[in-house]
Amino acid sequence: MLDALTIAVGATALALAAWCGFAAHRDQPTKDWHFIGMAVVTLLALAQLVTGIVQLARGERPDQGMTIFLAYLIGAFLAVPAAGFMSLTERTRWGSVTVSAGAVVLAVLEVRLYDIWGN
Repeated sequence: MLDALTIAVGATALALAAWCGFAAHRDQPTKDWHFIGMAVVTLLALAQLVTGIVQLARGERPDQGMTIFLAYLIGAFLAVPAAGFMSLTERTRWGSVTVSAGAVVLAVLEVRLYDIWGN
């Protein structure tokens, strides 16, 4: 995996978590700007998904197994969009809490992906 991309995904996910957490603190639901932030984080996660698949196709293998790596890679890609979708159904401050939690989950998954790859 590319270390810089892993750090970028994790850092932007934590920034999104803080931003949506602040919105929840102010008793605000997710707004259009939050969805733009979710799109940026999701695009970075998509870039990581593509990079991981390309590295696997080139013959590189993670230290802890390909199946677990692919499961974490796909889960990392889906964490923020799933939270964003759930926040659409909950148009209160709890929608912002949901996105914040999903972004924290993504940051944790990034640490685990780094560990699985063997860095």
